[in-house]
Amino acid sequence: MKGLLEIRKELKERKPEFIRQDTQKRKKLSLKWKKPKGIHSKMRHNFKGKRKSPSPGYKSPSKVRGLHASGLRIVNVHSAGDVDNIKKDTDGIVVSSRVGMKKKYEILKKAKQLGISVLNINADDRIKKIEVFLSSKKNGKKESKKEPKDKDQAKEEGHKEKEQEQKLFEEDKKEAEKREKDKLLTRKA
Repeated sequence: MKGLLEIRKELKERKPEFIRQDTQKRKKLSLKWKKPKGIHSKMRHNFKGKRKSPSPGYKSPSKVRGLHASGLRIVNVHSAGDVDNIKKDTDGIVVSSRVGMKKKYEILKKAKQLGISVLNINADDRIKKIEVFLSSKKNGKKESKKEPKDKDQAKEEGHKEKEQEQKLFEEDKKEAEKREKDKLLTRKA
């Protein structure tokens, strides 16, 4: 099995990049592979010096096809219940990107307990990060709760703020009137 994985790795290194015909000539064409269909297409006729097309000869050995580089079969996981059905010797889990933080935390904890390898996430680091985040979130909620103030004290503060706003508004109004008077006086003179 390991020998086949090494062979697959070598084959993939030598395999050319299959991209669409004339992508280097036209900006609007994507790099995604599409089969050349033109009657006179040099690429379709496999002319020497033109890009290679995908063919069965580029396949990896059938026994290791679809396996992870570590040799484990890839199994997508969306919930903590899915982890129970996995064989730790032959399968490795990939946690879906659509899974939220709390569910991801449960999945990773369960996988660590059962000794199942997680292929797309470093489980230990992610568990620590999530624990730190959750603990800071809990602490933040406690700090954000303030003691309720007396109703009278809150009203007094509200009145003071309104009075300050009115004073500022009146001062701005007086300054604007003063500017207008200065303009009129300078025009007449």
